[in-house]
Amino acid sequence: MTTPALLIRPSTPADLPAITAIYAEAVLNGTGTFELDPPDQAEMARRRDDVLSKGLPWLVAEAPGPAGNQVLGYAYANHFRPRRAYRFCLEDSIYLHPDARGRGVGRLLLTELVGRCEAAGARQMLAVIGDAANAGSIGVHAALGFEHTGVLKAAGWKFDRWLDVILMQRALGTGDTTAGTD
Repeated sequence: MTTPALLIRPSTPADLPAITAIYAEAVLNGTGTFELDPPDQAEMARRRDDVLSKGLPWLVAEAPGPAGNQVLGYAYANHFRPRRAYRFCLEDSIYLHPDARGRGVGRLLLTELVGRCEAAGARQMLAVIGDAANAGSIGVHAALGFEHTGVLKAAGWKFDRWLDVILMQRALGTGDTTAGTD
């Protein structure tokens, strides 16, 4: 089921309280991130500014709510690694408000994110999915053409247990069929 009147748009500084709260919930209650302590709003603003300074997208999903528009989730892409050779390879991140999970919001965010990254010239997108049991994230990535490329066994320790990391990958644009150009 999709959310009526859902708008996917670039994030703004005004979205930072909602982004910070969504991520804090994921840190404290989920295994999709291996971060153990929720960052504060200033740190989330720094992270957002870093992504945007590279010309990469940081998006939010917004829907009307009883008290005005509500941010239901966010997604962004960042370089997989800082070395210049990785400049065409991005890693996506998607986080949803608990009430938005299972409603198609993540799929809409990822679809828009992929399109914007292709338009920016990216050639590969990676999903580095915390917890092999994260069926929602694995499913949405598979539905959008990401292929399973590996498992990092027992890569994280959270909530008193070892967690695997699932790696998935999708070519963007012409992928590796043509030379990269700056």
